Amino acid sequence: MSQLKPDTKARLAQVSTATLCTALFKRGLRNQFIQNVHPLNGDLPNMVGEAFTLRYIPAREDLNHIKVFEDRTHPQRVAIETCPEGAVMVIDSRNDARAASAGSILVTRLMKRGAAGVVTDGGFRDSPEIAKMGFPAYHQRPSAPTNLTLHQALDINVPIGCGDVAVFPGDVVVGDGEGVVVIPAHMADEIAAEATEMTAFEDFVAERVREGASTLGLYPPTDPASREAYAEWRKARGR
Repeated sequence: MSQLKPDTKARLAQVSTATLCTALFKRGLRNQFIQNVHPLNGDLPNMVGEAFTLRYIPAREDLNHIKVFEDRTHPQRVAIETCPEGAVMVIDSRNDARAASAGSILVTRLMKRGAAGVVTDGGFRDSPEIAKMGFPAYHQRPSAPTNLTLHQALDINVPIGCGDVAVFPGDVVVGDGEGVVVIPAHMADEIAAEATEMTAFEDFVAERVREGASTLGLYPPTDPASREAYAEWRKARGR
């Protein structure tokens, strides 16, 4: 059962991963942005959901022949069929994109089952098709070879590493056009609230800078006049 509050999810859908990284850094968390992972379609709305994980290990040839997909208990296929609605499937592919983590058929199945998105630190095959699906998908780079050539699916919904970030089941995963950040589940509410406030302030600063203002005393707002101007700006916009 999801622990992510609807209000928190709605807030996270409106803030950037950059702002979330700053809010996490204020709490001492420096390594929550998944490295070398990019959106296949950077124009989609934010991806927000709780992490449901799949772990790959290096493939061994006697165990990873093409016939293994006939086994309905194969961990990759079980993970696809059990990923909860609203969750983000996060795949530990050991930062290895030489073979695909999944392809368009399995990603389509995830989408149809109501998942919020999919992330791998490896690659997807059929990536041009996935990019057109309107479904949030993040990977390192395109990769045509089947996963069996290099990856063996092993564990479902266990702590993993993805792009050098620790991901625990239930962590809150947010993706935008820049990339993917992982928020520890117990911090999600406060991070979402702070990021919403930070976003409003950054919108104010950006507006002032476009008008020609200096950032000194404005960003951060060390000048009382800047703080007063921000309060008036928020009041005028109902934010």
